[in-house]
Formats: sequence, C-alpha cells, structure tokens
Amino acid sequence: MTQLNTGPTDDQQITDPGAIDDDASSEFTETTSGLKYRVLRKGDGAMPAASDSVEVHYKGWLEDGSIFDSSYRRGETISFPLSGVIPGWTEGMQLVGQGGMIELQIPSDLGYGPRGMPPVIPGGATLQFLVELFDVK
Repeated sequence: MTQLNTGPTDDQQITDPGAIDDDASSEFTETTSGLKYRVLRKGDGAMPAASDSVEVHYKGWLEDGSIFDSSYRRGETISFPLSGVIPGWTEGMQLVGQGGMIELQIPSDLGYGPRGMPPVIPGGATLQFLVELFDVK
C-alpha cells in the first residue's frame, strides 16, 4: 500500500485519507452516464446498492482546486442514504466495496446541474470527490 497524495489541501487541518492499493489505477474509467472514477483501494466488504445507506469519509473539490466540503476537516465520518444524494454519488459508491476508497469526477448533469448550489458550487460545475467507504447498511 502507498500513501495517497491526491486532491487539494488548504490551510486548515485535514486528516489524511488512508493508504491506497499499490496496483491502483492512475487512469479514470468512464461509465455510460459520464461519471469518471478510479478505485484507489478495492475494499473487501459489501458493495452498496442504491437503496443502502453508507458511512464515509470524503472531501470534495472543484476543478480550480478549491475544497467545498470535507468530513476529514470536520474530523468525523458521515452516514446517509445513497437515495438522498446527487446521482453521481449514488452511481459511484456502488463501484467500491466496504473498506475501499474511490475518486469520482462527477459531471454537472450528475451533480448540481446548471443551477449549482450557490454560493459554494457554481452552476455547471464538475465535482471531484475522494471517498472512503467505511460501512454499508
């Protein structure tokens, strides 16, 4: 396993994500919907379904590198149903097993669309996420 050094950081304290698999791809795979992803750590547990809830650690950033949200920064994981998040998250989290880590590039139409989520996420924004999957419920 190697230590992950991906995505931006800022001047606030952020707990680093865990190690990635030595054979993790440096290339993204694109799904038919346009979601791009790369599995950084496969995980050996259950893969969530769209109807499941998950417990994760994550950070999200825009193409300019600015972090718009981070559970690492808050110092605690978060749990939520996959049916209640943006389509890119619902699709992407089904591609990694419990204990795994995935990087997602979510196009606007699978994210917040042309309206965005002002003032944090501009309309039409591509979103980047690094997500560690701790539990599937």
